[in-house]
Amino acid sequence: MLKTLKRIALLLICTCCSACNTAAPVDKAKPLHKIKSGKENTLKVGASRFEVYLPLLEGKKVAVIANATSMVDDRHLIDALLRRDVEIVKVFAPEHGFRGEQDAGEKVNDTADKETGLPIISLYGANKKPSIKSMQDVDIMVFDIQDVGVKFYTYLSTLHYVMEACAETSTPLILLDRPNPNGFYIDGPVLKPGFESFVGLHPVPLVYGMTIGEYAKMINGEGWLKNGVKCNLTVVKISGYTHDTLYELPLKPSPNLPNMTSIYLYPSLALFEGTVISVGRGTDYPFQVLGHPEYKKGNFQFTPLPNAGAKNPKLSGKLSQGVDLRGFGLGQLQRKKQLSLYWLHSFYETAPDKENFFLKNNFFNKLAGNDLLMQQIKEGQSLGAIRASWQADLKSFRRIRERYLLYN
Repeated sequence: MLKTLKRIALLLICTCCSACNTAAPVDKAKPLHKIKSGKENTLKVGASRFEVYLPLLEGKKVAVIANATSMVDDRHLIDALLRRDVEIVKVFAPEHGFRGEQDAGEKVNDTADKETGLPIISLYGANKKPSIKSMQDVDIMVFDIQDVGVKFYTYLSTLHYVMEACAETSTPLILLDRPNPNGFYIDGPVLKPGFESFVGLHPVPLVYGMTIGEYAKMINGEGWLKNGVKCNLTVVKISGYTHDTLYELPLKPSPNLPNMTSIYLYPSLALFEGTVISVGRGTDYPFQVLGHPEYKKGNFQFTPLPNAGAKNPKLSGKLSQGVDLRGFGLGQLQRKKQLSLYWLHSFYETAPDKENFFLKNNFFNKLAGNDLLMQQIKEGQSLGAIRASWQADLKSFRRIRERYLLYN
């Protein structure tokens, strides 16, 4: 009974959140078609369309940028290509490593894949860009990583540096496109000059509504690579996909996004990473709960502890009190097509120590892509006023985005 009451309370919180976010215009609601990739339906990710890109790899020495999400049905892309006699000479691995086992921010070392013996070169740590030396024996690159459609998800920055390295060495790049689970809406502040970092390199909103293939075309077309160089890019499209396809990921895209609830909440909750509040890293429900030992408003408790996805989580070993958002419904997101600032606004307003709520390392501003959002929260501006301040930039971004769309 108590659990049911908690869920009801959370639904009321979400309803309140929707009501607070009605001041600014949003994307018109369209019906979303829920689908999973697989043999039983018509959607085929780019990696599954061998007939399109295998001819481009014939007789070439191939490097693959991949991780644990680079699956073709029940087989990893590396294995699928090797079975088709593709000559893979090395693998480049992004944040979390090739097998997706490293924590967020944890250094990824060069190593060798235990299953294939292929050398794995890290693109997360000291070297975020493939070196000229590492590409000397490579004729063509293949990129296949699942994105989640949020500016600060670092696979976009890895893509940027791979494209830059390919452009500088005249190495063709084939990108195997995958659906964006948050691809059905656009929202949030657009990154401003001076706030570029590995959690956001480009002037895009927090939620940009593009597949990673479309995003790569935008990087090229807008001249965002160093010195305006252009990558020789081929995007292998997804078949049977539109931006109104509600795509459920078959695998978790990174250790702390274990399910679709966390993926849908990620655009709203990841901003808390720049605050003292825990987002549940070190629990079984990361990016589905919020809490702090001194936060007394909520009725849910959890204790972050080291685990496979968070070896040193924020507030480790400290009983934290806050809210359980596992009852968050996709219906609200489908109707509003907006990320939520309600929880950020609420936690700050009720924080016992507002002076130290935001971390002093400027990480919040890097995540937000500006220093205005923090200022607006501190000033107690309404959610409607905050959202209204985004709209001119969002309108401009939508015009840019239209140039690079591959899907309706």
